[in-house]
Amino acid sequence: MIRDVKAAALDWLRLLPLFAGFVGLYVALDKVSFGHPLFGLNITPWNPAPALGLVLVMRFGQAAWPALALAVVLAEIFVHGSIAPGATEIVSGLLLAGGYALLGQNLANRLPRDALLDDRRTLVAWLVRVAIGSLIISLLYLFSLRAFGVLAPSGWWPGLKHLWVGDGVGIVVMMPLLLWLTSKRGRRRLRRSIFNREAFGYLLLGVASLWLAFGVGGHSGFKLFYLLFLPIIWAAGRHGMAGAIVCAAGLQVGVIVAMRVLQYSAVTVAELQILAMAMAVVGFFIGAVVNEQRRTNDDLRHSLRLAAAGEMAGALAHELHHPLTALSAYAGACERLVERGETGEQLQAAVRCVKREAVKAGEVVRRLQDFFRTGEPQPESVRLADLVEAAVAPYRVRAEQAGIRLRVAAMPEVTLLVDRLQMEVVLRSLLANAFESVADSPRQPRRVWVAAWKEGTELACLRVEDSGQGLSPERVNHLFEPQEAISDGGRGFGLAISRAIVATHGGRLWGEVANHGIFKIELPIIGSDGLPPPTEPVFSESDI
Repeated sequence: MIRDVKAAALDWLRLLPLFAGFVGLYVALDKVSFGHPLFGLNITPWNPAPALGLVLVMRFGQAAWPALALAVVLAEIFVHGSIAPGATEIVSGLLLAGGYALLGQNLANRLPRDALLDDRRTLVAWLVRVAIGSLIISLLYLFSLRAFGVLAPSGWWPGLKHLWVGDGVGIVVMMPLLLWLTSKRGRRRLRRSIFNREAFGYLLLGVASLWLAFGVGGHSGFKLFYLLFLPIIWAAGRHGMAGAIVCAAGLQVGVIVAMRVLQYSAVTVAELQILAMAMAVVGFFIGAVVNEQRRTNDDLRHSLRLAAAGEMAGALAHELHHPLTALSAYAGACERLVERGETGEQLQAAVRCVKREAVKAGEVVRRLQDFFRTGEPQPESVRLADLVEAAVAPYRVRAEQAGIRLRVAAMPEVTLLVDRLQMEVVLRSLLANAFESVADSPRQPRRVWVAAWKEGTELACLRVEDSGQGLSPERVNHLFEPQEAISDGGRGFGLAISRAIVATHGGRLWGEVANHGIFKIELPIIGSDGLPPPTEPVFSESDI
């Protein structure tokens, strides 16, 4: 027990410089933001200092409570002026500090650790707790002022509205920024949203919106305030929660400066702050939705890469077969040369061949690792005919064994810039689906046809057809969705993976409605035979 107390005391002493800096920063922030006090009391329409206290409690727990209490009491005494006996300032300050400490502890216990408020569920939970907590704190503070006779009975409702709005706006607008600044992951994402070319556009649009809202329409009510929604929507839509947080904080500071320059009354300022809080909340929800969508896309891409393992395994085995076979042959030759006592040029040539084939095998494995890690292709120049032949080769024996007629039309002389391994995976996936389709179909004879042609001068189109069951209009619309994969025995995962791979190469993959299976791939070409592009081959029923 004593040891635990000593450890806690040592931890607190270690954090003492940080807490001292917090007290100074809290008082300074309260001093800067203190304006438009209602009845001359500490009831202002913008109070961002509590957000700093809440973040400190969320990060350091109960160890931060004494520093928070000291900061709030000092702000009550030195910032807000001696408007009442010292006991009033101390008691009201301690009530505020206790309320902020309990609210911060509740947020720390209920929200995810290192929460950045970048999903809607966490954002809603945080907003509800802040709204209820700031309301309770406002009621306690006003009750203490009323008990000491500082607040008149008629000032109860205006005081509650202004204090609740001031604390609520300060916390809602500034706390997300402070949370992100105290998180390594948050700081990294904030830097990305600030240090980019679009940030200058946000700044210009924000300044223009503030000038139009308060410079042109500043004395005509709040008619142009809606213009302030434009920069925060832009920032949130482009950079998610990070953009919304930075833009909301910047616009809030601009609004406060404009209201002080125009010398608005406290009542007008409070009403404007409600609109400012609504603007920030709208931006935060847009940012949270954007972040959720990006996380979903990242998870989907990761899942597709993992699901591609089975598809890539066949290509990997095919790619490694030749270098591994050559390695075995060259190693055997080296062994025989050594047994004969050969140490000259023949042995060195065999060793060089071993090294060359080992490099080839390593390159195949490296490309596979790069695909699963990043999903990025490793492009190289490949003739379309060579690509198709490499993908079709393993299926020729299978076609003979299964009684399936596999026909490959003459390929146009075009060159593609593709990752050969990935594109072979795509073609083999389509061929595998075609073979399964004709195997499940009662139609006879069973046929699979592969053809290609040029679409204009910049695209090559490759088509895989089979005599199996065709696609209906309803199925075409959902063919590449993961849900389709479940109802299709997992086959849809291969199609979803294939479509993602083709898209990374600047092409597209789709299925067509017909009475038999038709899939097409379009890919950009980098070279051709210079001849006029042929038309798409037309097949008769005897071909399919």
